[in-house]
Amino acid sequence: MSTALAIGAVSAVLRNVLDNGLVDAVPAVGSPVKVSAKAPDLIKLDNPSDGPQLNLFLYRVSLNQGWRNADLPSRDSGGRRTSSPPLALDLHYLLTAYGKEDLQAEMLLGYGMQLLHDRPFLDRAAIRSALQFDPLDPSATVPTAFQTPANAGLADQLETLKISWELLDLEGMSKLWSATQSHYRPSAAFQVSVVLIEPARPVVTPLPVLTRTLRVEPSTLSPYPTLESVSAPDGTPVVELGETVTLHGTHLAGTALKVLLQHRLLKVPHVITVGANADATTAKFALPATEPVNQIWPAGVWSVSVELVPEGESEPRTTKVAAMMLAPVPTVSGVALTRDPNRIHAVVPLTPSVQPEQAATIGLNSAQGPVAPHAAALPQIEADLAPIPGGPAVVRLRVDGVESRIIDTTKPAPEFRADRKVVVPS
Repeated sequence: MSTALAIGAVSAVLRNVLDNGLVDAVPAVGSPVKVSAKAPDLIKLDNPSDGPQLNLFLYRVSLNQGWRNADLPSRDSGGRRTSSPPLALDLHYLLTAYGKEDLQAEMLLGYGMQLLHDRPFLDRAAIRSALQFDPLDPSATVPTAFQTPANAGLADQLETLKISWELLDLEGMSKLWSATQSHYRPSAAFQVSVVLIEPARPVVTPLPVLTRTLRVEPSTLSPYPTLESVSAPDGTPVVELGETVTLHGTHLAGTALKVLLQHRLLKVPHVITVGANADATTAKFALPATEPVNQIWPAGVWSVSVELVPEGESEPRTTKVAAMMLAPVPTVSGVALTRDPNRIHAVVPLTPSVQPEQAATIGLNSAQGPVAPHAAALPQIEADLAPIPGGPAVVRLRVDGVESRIIDTTKPAPEFRADRKVVVPS
């Protein structure tokens, strides 16, 4: 693949091809020909000693459609990018002839077009030769940047550079010369395709596998530890701090079992060590009853995975993740409600605290109100709600889309939990 210097290297190679071939044009135009690669507005013909000139102008760069979706970025199991697709470019040039004498520009443009027509592609030898610095040639003007890496990688890329003429109608040509604020000169447009620039980023390559272990089991299940779901004591995936959580899966028996819990607000996951586990289909761990000092356990959606050393193996394995929803728990005894004709103002202590980046809502029966944005963690939240009739009401909290548990599933018929009710003043 080429480096980021490849675009300039293509211009340098084309200039070298034209410069070497225009030696035959000297008898026809009457003087040596200068070949340049710059914008048309930088070319001045005011100096009487300046002879005829042929200029290459890279006026447009476009994405190559054939290579654009040839590959996708790949990542490893940790989410780190291991490879990137190449940046595939087509280069669009304008070949312009300048001359002070009659017919000089026309003859010079003809020579230039013939040279490019006879060379429909740039072979690797020509690229290396054009970009090779020659200390014995004082006229060599190849930038030293193209030497490291050698040839800017242009000669070693997978695709060969192909040259083709392209149509630039009168309107397009007029717009182009107007944009460069230059006087029109005889010109021809052509395209060079394709330049493949490889992103310069570190690549992670795994080490070779030293030993292979083949396991055959008469089952459609994966032979490796797999985590399928997470449940609270009531059987739902919504858990609360202080509860024992059950993990469901396959091949969960082993030693050195650890539970990794990741939340969007955590830089590193919380790790809970379980140790040995004899049950192949379930494992259990306990959540802290309160938030430890200097450690947050925000409500919301958590990603849970398990790391363990399976039976009969010596290296740990990590399962895929499963979702766990940690619900906010209101402290009902500390709820304060005040009423005026237009609203009910509610103050609700809760566990865990609501972090600054989290959205929260307080509800009393069907009335709900959002918590105002806050800059610090809140052990209690407050909001204004629409007025509702006085009497018992269920306190409902929602943090990051996860609602507090308000239904008692232990009764024969579901009903609202008594410990989640308050009395609304009349």
